[in-house]
Amino acid sequence: MNLCEKVALVTGGGQGIGREIALAFAEHRANVVVSDINPDTAANTASEVAGKEVKSLAVRADITNLEDVNRMVSESMSAMGRIDILVNNAGITRDTLMLRMSATDWDQVLTTNLKGAFLCTQAVIRFMMKQRWGRIINIASVVGMVGNVGQANYAAAKAGLIGLTKTTAREFGSRGITANAVAPGFIDTEMTRKLSDASKEEFLRQIPLGHSGTPKDVAHAVLFLASDEAGYITGQVLRVDGGMVMM
Repeated sequence: MNLCEKVALVTGGGQGIGREIALAFAEHRANVVVSDINPDTAANTASEVAGKEVKSLAVRADITNLEDVNRMVSESMSAMGRIDILVNNAGITRDTLMLRMSATDWDQVLTTNLKGAFLCTQAVIRFMMKQRWGRIINIASVVGMVGNVGQANYAAAKAGLIGLTKTTAREFGSRGITANAVAPGFIDTEMTRKLSDASKEEFLRQIPLGHSGTPKDVAHAVLFLASDEAGYITGQVLRVDGGMVMM
């Protein structure tokens, strides 16, 4: 999967899965724009990317803010000249049972995880249409397919992201643009490490492979969907979950 000279924009690229995706692109010779609301983590990841002898750019952006999104894309185009791949990875959680969930918790998660992806896609896809080539890859979740106790907002946002993915695929396929989603299951990240041992054991019991995934497992799936080898795949949801959800 040679991505030499391609330019990838990764939101939420400062840490966790986003950082691993950015580094994986760099290892496969793509130039990478690392966007994050935290400028320090964005800069750190961009520095790691540059260490792999490709171009990198760190951009601080709040993807829920249209002006920030437009600035992010403008800076990316100025520095790189093109955007070939967009990975909508940025997201947050505000977990609690539905009866305890505030309207603010609901709005923040839906705005960041769903509206943010919409704004980024809308801003980038205009340039992809001119190129007649592009890859949109949304980081969804198996929770968006089956639901989860205590995550009404997160599950709704990820389900909406899957719907956005399929609509994007239908609207822009004729322009040489594919849109797909990657749906991770139980991935070993800073967020999941905070769960109780009982919660972790419950998740592991649902996984036929018997262990959690890693951010690299997700990054490998993203790399494939971004590559020429996946050129005839669009509107799909690729689960990276160790068999946790089978549909």
